[in-house]
Amino acid sequence: MKKKGVKERIIETASDLFYNNGYNQTGINQIIAEAGVAKASMYQHFRSKEDIAVDYLKQRHINWMGSLQDFVSSKKTDKEKVISSFDYLDSWLSSVNYRGCGFQNIICDLPQDQQKIKDQVVLHKTDVKKLVDSLLQNDTNQKDLGNEIVVLLEGAIILSQIQKSSWPITAAKRAAIKLLG
Repeated sequence: MKKKGVKERIIETASDLFYNNGYNQTGINQIIAEAGVAKASMYQHFRSKEDIAVDYLKQRHINWMGSLQDFVSSKKTDKEKVISSFDYLDSWLSSVNYRGCGFQNIICDLPQDQQKIKDQVVLHKTDVKKLVDSLLQNDTNQKDLGNEIVVLLEGAIILSQIQKSSWPITAAKRAAIKLLG
């Protein structure tokens, strides 16, 4: 089996630390030590902790969106796919012990000057909204409905994290079913 490269080890280690411990609580020296890389090697790949976080978020975005789309792909109608997205949230969040969304977590834990990270969070949340909008494109009230569904999704994520329970996801799913008629 091929040994992981320096950049890959840094991203993998930082991803775990950022998600589980928080961005501010994770130091660059901790990433270097746990990844088993030299400081000089790390700086060959990344100029800052912010740059590492951007790569972490880019990979998380690809993985999360892909997993969501795979999960809902078996549903026949677009509205069933929207409703199934709440089942995806339940499956995903219970599998991480309701740790929550890496994007929501990092934006709440971010110094003011970390614009590149903020941009990645906005990109992810915008893409989630675009996906929902695309699934509702045939609805006459698509824009308002899409906004409401996204608020239900995002609210369910954060409240399930706070409550360490799936009841917010179940409640949001019921509300989405009512909205979708």
